[in-house]
Amino acid sequence: MPTVRTVSLATGRDAGGDTLLAWAERSANHPAAKPRPGGLRFAFYGRVSTEDRQDPESSWARQRDQAGVLVGGHGRIVAEFFDVGQSRVLPWARRPEAAALVAAMADPDRAFDAIVVGEYERAFYGNQFSLMAPLFEHYGVQLWMPEAGGRIDFEAEDHEQLMTSLGVQSKREITRTRIRVTTAMATQAREQGRYLGGRPPYGYQLVDAGPHPNRAHAAWGRRAHRLELDPETAPIVKWIFAQRLAGHSVARIARALNDVEIPCPSAADPERNAHRSGREWTHTTVRSILANPRYTGRQVWNRQPSEHDLLDPANTGLGYRQVQRWNLPDGWVISARPVHPALVSEADFVAVQDIRTPRGNPDPDRCYQLAGLLRCGICRRRMESCWSNNQAAYRCRHGHTSASKTDPDRPKNLYIRENRLLAHLPALYILLVQPDPVHAPPSAQDVIDHLREEKITLTCDPGTRSLRADAQEGVKIAIDRAR
Repeated sequence: MPTVRTVSLATGRDAGGDTLLAWAERSANHPAAKPRPGGLRFAFYGRVSTEDRQDPESSWARQRDQAGVLVGGHGRIVAEFFDVGQSRVLPWARRPEAAALVAAMADPDRAFDAIVVGEYERAFYGNQFSLMAPLFEHYGVQLWMPEAGGRIDFEAEDHEQLMTSLGVQSKREITRTRIRVTTAMATQAREQGRYLGGRPPYGYQLVDAGPHPNRAHAAWGRRAHRLELDPETAPIVKWIFAQRLAGHSVARIARALNDVEIPCPSAADPERNAHRSGREWTHTTVRSILANPRYTGRQVWNRQPSEHDLLDPANTGLGYRQVQRWNLPDGWVISARPVHPALVSEADFVAVQDIRTPRGNPDPDRCYQLAGLLRCGICRRRMESCWSNNQAAYRCRHGHTSASKTDPDRPKNLYIRENRLLAHLPALYILLVQPDPVHAPPSAQDVIDHLREEKITLTCDPGTRSLRADAQEGVKIAIDRAR
């Protein structure tokens, strides 16, 4: 009769001897680490997003106290990493202190065993926890959070569900706030015509408009503002619109302003335009004034909204970057009535927009085969296409525009006809690629396709009368002087 053996579920041992489980436990290669005297060593991480609307010192104290209470009796905080002025939407790699904490984790001799945060939203957003958890596990660093009541178990299903729900909640909070703010600003601009901040347009100045409409802000001493005419610059704006309506080009208007030495907008208000040179009027400056609908007296908002683009499409974990793009007029928010003095009538403003020079080639029969492929050998600028003597050509004016006077020390304009260049492209291709001689010589179009595919630019050097391929230094071919 066979012997009946019973196994204890508690010890894993049976009456007849050790089981396989007991043997495996005795044979462990890595014995459990002994508790460190004084408990675990914690690195505290915290974050505050804006310095102007939150006090970094009090925010740090609150988060630090919450973290200290959480780890009390389990260890002590030995290192601190606190980001100031960093949004939660930024991944850890793009927050200075968080990135430093990640770098410290990779050090085998780091001074901490675990990380503690005072609040989930201060550390993670959206799916950031799921991206960081494998890194914590890889380096053997524990994570402690108040929402979990202590240590996060990266393999526990309930902890994973908790972190996922907190991430969604954190993202929802930001999304809901953004929607509420943009909706409120649109309503304030449309219904109230309220000035919503930013630099006042050239020709206007900001004046006090009484206490802030929000009672809380008014109690803090904040004041509302409105636009009023600037007696020095407002006549300039009126003159610009009048000149454009009279048929003068943007370049001629800019050149006339520079000739009489009228300060450009950035020079007239340097404190608000510290990022601009303030040297002279340019085409872009005049165009921006002619395209600004606020000169009609109406408040206009959302002309240049903020959008978010992936920082690196190949690595979505790096998050987004904020960019600003010009909005089409159908996306503008226009006040229901005029709210500040007008510098141009609405009819005249619309008429100016209708006489703008259209973009693109006005003559579809004109074709520039080398557009975007040529650089100037003198100033390294990209050469622009032009039509000369009924032929396609390219030129470089070395930064000069018709909005300013010609500098007598500036090099002469570089002109070269397209047919002169096309004739030498096959020979240049042979020097670049060195194809099999049994193959037929390439056509000019084949060479152009190769240059665009390989992103190779050609440099025209009038001094040496040569055409050089920038992909390989020294690969060049002589060309005739084309003037």
